[in-house]
Amino acid sequence: MSSSDIFIGETIGTAVLILLGGGVCAAVTLKRSKAKDAGWLAITFGWGFAVLTGAYLAGGVSGAHLNPAVTVGLAIEGGTKWSDVPLYLASQLLGAMIGAVLVWITYYGQFQAHLTDPEIVGSKSAPDGMVDKTAEPEAGPVLGIFSTGPEIRNVAQNMATEIIATTVLVLAILTQGLNDGGNGLGILGALITALVVVGIGLSLGGPTGYAINPVRDLGPRIIHSVLPLPNKGGSDWSYAWIPVAGPLIGGAIAGGLYNLAFK
Repeated sequence: MSSSDIFIGETIGTAVLILLGGGVCAAVTLKRSKAKDAGWLAITFGWGFAVLTGAYLAGGVSGAHLNPAVTVGLAIEGGTKWSDVPLYLASQLLGAMIGAVLVWITYYGQFQAHLTDPEIVGSKSAPDGMVDKTAEPEAGPVLGIFSTGPEIRNVAQNMATEIIATTVLVLAILTQGLNDGGNGLGILGALITALVVVGIGLSLGGPTGYAINPVRDLGPRIIHSVLPLPNKGGSDWSYAWIPVAGPLIGGAIAGGLYNLAFK
């Protein structure tokens, strides 16, 4: 697999993953969206289909890691060369940022309507009657479209949740070939991975929003911080390290467990 294959496959695949995954969050969250308030089931299945589409597009080109935790797990397992890891990670981050920008373009009018509604951004007024924009909340009113955040802010619990959920994901990916005589599952593997992501979202996503992918969180969070969104609020950088570190640790644990238990 060439460097250009890795770059093209991971950039495009991750961009589509974030476009569709962030897109379902935007559809459920934003005013004037036909899917507003569709709920958690829509989000979990939307992310599952996002993984399926991204993996299907990139599988034949780069192997469709689309996630640094998967790349780390595969490197520890031995299926990916460590020398290729930096290119995988850089391509995935770039793709995630591109995907987040595409979500903003797709829902541009809905973002504007949502973030100029006094019910959404608050009705505290300055003396001239204008909305007071001086407050900068830790997490803005549309940050959840771009990145994850905890329902209860507890570093140990939030970290443990991301580690556990990502370990399940990466271990499920690494063991797929064992169920087909070691030959891998091909396209069917993308479907299985997508269903695992749906299951993780339904079962383990409640506490933190299940990042389970460092660039899925970091790339869109960077884009949120720079986009010209009115009244967007803060990007919650104090939390941002957890959905990066937790999944990386989970991916490493999964790779180690695979080597110990399944090789």
